[in-house]
Amino acid sequence: MCKNCKGKPYYITTAIAYTSRKPHIGNSYEIVLTDAIARYKRMLGYDVFFQTGTDEHGQKIEIYAQSEGCSPKEYVDKVAGEIRDICDVLNTSYDYFIRTTDEKHEKTVQKIFKKLYEQGDIYKGSYEGLYCTPCESFWTESQLVDGKCPDCGREVKAAKEEAYFLKLSKYQKQLEDYIESHPDFIYPESRKKEMLNNFIKPGLQDLCVSRTSFKWGIPVDFDEGHVVYVWIDALSNYITSLGYDPDGSSEQYKKYWPADAHIIGKDIVRFHTIYWPIMLLALGEPLPKQVYGHPWLLFGEDKMSKSRGNVIYADELVKLIGVDAVRYYLLSEMPFANDGSITYETIIERFNSDLANTLGNLVNRTIAMNNKYFDGVIQSPDTAEEVDEDLKKCCFDTVKKVDECIDAFHMSDAVEAVINLAKRCNKYIDETTPWVLAKDESTKSRLGTVLYNLLEAIRFVAVLIEPFMPDTSKAIFEQMNCSENSYDSLESFGAVKVGEKVGKAVPIFARIDPEKLYAEIDEMQKKNAENEHSIEEVEEEIEEIAPEISIDDFAKVDMRVGEVKACEKVKKSKKLLKFDIDDGMGGRTIVSGIAQYYKPEELVGKKVLFVANLKPVKLCGVESQGMILSAERGEDLQVITVDEKKVNGSKLC
Repeated sequence: MCKNCKGKPYYITTAIAYTSRKPHIGNSYEIVLTDAIARYKRMLGYDVFFQTGTDEHGQKIEIYAQSEGCSPKEYVDKVAGEIRDICDVLNTSYDYFIRTTDEKHEKTVQKIFKKLYEQGDIYKGSYEGLYCTPCESFWTESQLVDGKCPDCGREVKAAKEEAYFLKLSKYQKQLEDYIESHPDFIYPESRKKEMLNNFIKPGLQDLCVSRTSFKWGIPVDFDEGHVVYVWIDALSNYITSLGYDPDGSSEQYKKYWPADAHIIGKDIVRFHTIYWPIMLLALGEPLPKQVYGHPWLLFGEDKMSKSRGNVIYADELVKLIGVDAVRYYLLSEMPFANDGSITYETIIERFNSDLANTLGNLVNRTIAMNNKYFDGVIQSPDTAEEVDEDLKKCCFDTVKKVDECIDAFHMSDAVEAVINLAKRCNKYIDETTPWVLAKDESTKSRLGTVLYNLLEAIRFVAVLIEPFMPDTSKAIFEQMNCSENSYDSLESFGAVKVGEKVGKAVPIFARIDPEKLYAEIDEMQKKNAENEHSIEEVEEEIEEIAPEISIDDFAKVDMRVGEVKACEKVKKSKKLLKFDIDDGMGGRTIVSGIAQYYKPEELVGKKVLFVANLKPVKLCGVESQGMILSAERGEDLQVITVDEKKVNGSKLC
């Protein structure tokens, strides 16, 4: 048990969510994870300050707002509201929700920028490089991956503009020494090695911290036309919210800073462990104690994307299975260092096995047996046996295990430990057979002891599960008619009061009917498809036009109409489809890498365009004698088809 944490300040934050769109369930994992940690620390007695919020400036917001026909402020007000609503739907206990359009934040950011400029850590220059609009990031040629943005894989464009720069290079050695001397600063270890070996040690380039090519940002108040770029604006939220001010900070800031933990996604570790610490070093402020870069939650094996049609929203999932079931799934399915996965199949499986069968059934039958055999009155545990001690030991071991796991951010292991305690309780029922004890008056005392031990062990479960599933914890205590719900009460086994009466047994989790749930999901997805405007269409800019060619060059390409007579997957590949094409000239085989977009049977009978004079090439052992034409934008692809009346072999001219 924690003896020295009573009243001790504990400051924990999520990254602030970008107001480009309504967040999907993968984005929502972070707020639930952070909330579980915050709730647990409060149970231990810490004075917790838990912050989340929204990042609301930048060029992308200007583009999105324009596409919606509204002002940037109107756009971010709408999306920030959606983000906050999801935080509330997920029953998160944040203490402060910051928006980077808050007046207090904007004024402090201007002061920070000016202070860094006046002391020589920010200087004016010009930037010429390769720019990714969706990521709002500049890159050098060597940083690109296959000629595209290393973060999102989209096209980059050459750009040049006047800008202010932060001297990262000035603080490189100081930051490197700090990371080396504070082994837990970047967590887990793999993220620390990545930052040191891939970014810091090869040499830091000074960072662009202002822009002139758009207006939606915090103005640099001493240089008209410049707006503060995302790094200083967004990252400063962690201290502006507390009342940091270069001219004199608040008592709240002095109380809670440095942060105990920044909980962020693995894709933004670089910003939080290089840019942010250097800003703090330049300001003369302490660095956060720890930055935990958590993995991603994937849909099956893919990142969630509207264009892939695999987006799940937290609020919609809550309507289907309940808030605590969503929280449980998010926390239990995400490994410590590797990406997690969400599918409707595994949601149903985990709900029915862990929540309905293990936890819900345990509580329901224990309360029901106490009502049936003792009219609800809790008996004195006077007849002990050896098996009881093993159950008690499991209770105390679980408390220790949960504490160790949460301290190390091994949240799925912490959740599993509590469910394993519930499983041990169910095993205890099988070992002690209360229904057999109830048949003999001479074993009634032993029956009372068994049910008392079960109620007390369930109380341990209810206390420990509160950070993960607060409503479920509350429901269990209500059914037990027990108020001993503090963490400190777990120091001993026996807090359930003899002589009190338990409440009525009410099922906490009813098993999910898969067919019914799938029908509801289908209806929900149809509704989304009808109503949703995909913001990704705005993000995906049309690719640059290729270099000019002459009419003679174009004339060399022979494009013709062909009919798909048969289509099948290439056995050795997940991406390739094999087409048998009636080309009006005896037929040919074409292999195309579009298996992720079409089922083979969907294309049979279609009239398609193909390049007839492309040099044959073998793909996975199949000779391809041409190329089927398709149109691609972002992650969407469509085969180009023509009127069925067109004659096979007709030439496109």
